[in-house]
Amino acid sequence: MNQPVWLSKIPPDIGNYLSGFTDGEGSFNVSLRKRQDHTAGWQVVLTFNVSQRDQTVLSLMKKHLGCGRLFDRGDGVWYFVVTNYHSIYDRVIPFFEKFGFLSTTKKTNFSIFKKITFMVYEGKHLTAEGLSEIISLRETLNEGHGRKRKYNESDYQKSLIENPQRLYAKLDTKK
Repeated sequence: MNQPVWLSKIPPDIGNYLSGFTDGEGSFNVSLRKRQDHTAGWQVVLTFNVSQRDQTVLSLMKKHLGCGRLFDRGDGVWYFVVTNYHSIYDRVIPFFEKFGFLSTTKKTNFSIFKKITFMVYEGKHLTAEGLSEIISLRETLNEGHGRKRKYNESDYQKSLIENPQRLYAKLDTKK
């Protein structure tokens, strides 16, 4: 498959530098949000981010990926964040497929994140089976210490027991 024009214009030294930087300072995350306005009652949020005190490299990343946003956390730490799943699918994933990671941990997390992104892109998060599979995959993402999650797989399973009809509910537009 031919690579997109924007990706072919990234000099290898810059692409490899940004990938190496992300290998150390970046993360791929999948969050769950309870949402009454979603048919399944849950929203899947994909996030790619990199943080650093100096925004120079983050600005370079934003420029070459052609998506995302930069913001200052307030304590001197800057973040480059991409949450739009189309941008993650069209830009972030192709970039890191071309400019891969060296660490096994980042390779593993990227692989899981990529699989979840493809499922969301295909609309599988809108079905009970797809959402359940995404949540199971998410449990294997960023394993280890320091991982904080507001909701986990048991919260999702509990919500099904509380309201088993929720997965078949229609969105109420008469508000």
